Amino acid sequence: MNDEQQAPTFDPSNFSVAPYAKRIEKPWGYEIHWVPEDAPYMGKVLHVNEGARLSLQVHDEKQESWFIVGGKGSVIWENEKGEMVETVLQPGMGYSTKIGQKHRLKGLEGGADILEVSTPEAGTTWRLEDDFARPNQTPEERDAEYAKNSSQIS
Repeated sequence: MNDEQQAPTFDPSNFSVAPYAKRIEKPWGYEIHWVPEDAPYMGKVLHVNEGARLSLQVHDEKQESWFIVGGKGSVIWENEKGEMVETVLQPGMGYSTKIGQKHRLKGLEGGADILEVSTPEAGTTWRLEDDFARPNQTPEERDAEYAKNSSQIS
């Protein structure tokens, strides 16, 4: 910075140094949300049990990126030709889906721990196939599920 520029100042009364984590039970494993719900993005750890699959889904407002941090997992997703392909998640590599791209994560031998970052939890998750016969997830249904199946981690 030159002498004429000054860093902006901010009101620290809105700052927090408190840790945050919330566990949400899922039929395929669980999620740990490590970003507060009022942030303009979301961060999760997805634990996918061995042999379990998330729903084959498509989002109308949300984009996601994944990074495997433990175990073995794959993503079954739509390629640029509209074909469904399975990609084994490689350690040290990131994978991203776009709005409207069909996808589902799967736990392979021993299950998988996958770091997910995304745009906020918004819009509808359209479940095209679901091993647990769950309906599409609207924002209202998402809020109800989180209230019913979540617990703060201390």
